[in-house]
Amino acid sequence: MTFPSFRLGRTWLAGLTAFVLMGTPLAQTTAPYPNQPIKIIVPFTPGTGMDTIARAVAPRLSERLGQPVVVQNQAGASGNIGSDAVAKSAPDGHTLLITANTMLMATQMTAKSSYNPVTDFAPVGMTAYGTLMLVAHPKTGIKSASDLVRMAKAQPGRLNFGSPGVGTPHHMAMELFKLETETFMLHVPYRGTAGYTQDLLAGEVQAGFLPVHVAAGFVKNGRLVALAVGSQKRHPVAADVPTFAEVGIQRIDVDLWYAFYAPSKTPPAVVTRLNTEISAIIRQNDVKELLARSGMDASTSTPAELGALVAKDYPRWGNVIRSKQISAD
Repeated sequence: MTFPSFRLGRTWLAGLTAFVLMGTPLAQTTAPYPNQPIKIIVPFTPGTGMDTIARAVAPRLSERLGQPVVVQNQAGASGNIGSDAVAKSAPDGHTLLITANTMLMATQMTAKSSYNPVTDFAPVGMTAYGTLMLVAHPKTGIKSASDLVRMAKAQPGRLNFGSPGVGTPHHMAMELFKLETETFMLHVPYRGTAGYTQDLLAGEVQAGFLPVHVAAGFVKNGRLVALAVGSQKRHPVAADVPTFAEVGIQRIDVDLWYAFYAPSKTPPAVVTRLNTEISAIIRQNDVKELLARSGMDASTSTPAELGALVAKDYPRWGNVIRSKQISAD
């Protein structure tokens, strides 16, 4: 004797079980983003440019994504500690890094770096630029970048330049300048910006780079002489100061730029969402004004554009570091 109704029930139950089992992982993989608080790691101390950006973005990003967004400063080892923590985080878009292109330099100046800034991150997008200006003290008699090159070549090592420290953007910009112009000047590194700027104004060091927003005031009152800006275009704060390209010195693009990253292998859809929201925030007038007061110019990009910039700048600064044998160890 057969029992058709029993066989039908067993088949239906098996089918239902299979459906549920198949559906369970699907439900897990399609969990909406974000589904938990988001953490922005700043790999330097509070008050830095990247910290300013993070704290401007965090509350606005929280409103747009519907999740808490917290900023955490994780400083140390020239930014390598915080950056490494993000590189090793879960690639789910809930841990982000805000940093500057100094990351591309710092990782190549030490043998201790445990991550690769090109392969261990998914670029999210640009947020701002900071332009550097090359200046000289008036008592040197240097009136232009060409004067500086001519004097440095005539008496190699007689001129010196300062910076807030080895590996800082100011230092690296000058090393690139020396490399491209085939000149030699002595480096006088300081422990921070204050001492360096004070001695530059006093003429204790003869030349160096300063952020354009800082340098412009000193140039205006005659305490420093503007030689060139290290950006591709003239800066509105110092519109009468030429770019290096305009004075015939090529490949001196030394803009400091700030950007967001996620760990590598973060889903493209999550990266795109983050880029869309963060870019919209950066374009808000109040955010642009806030960044300008801190000497930064708001700027956005696609993830691909940021990735291309990283791929170009990493070997460019690596060449400077190797050529000049610069080490932070």
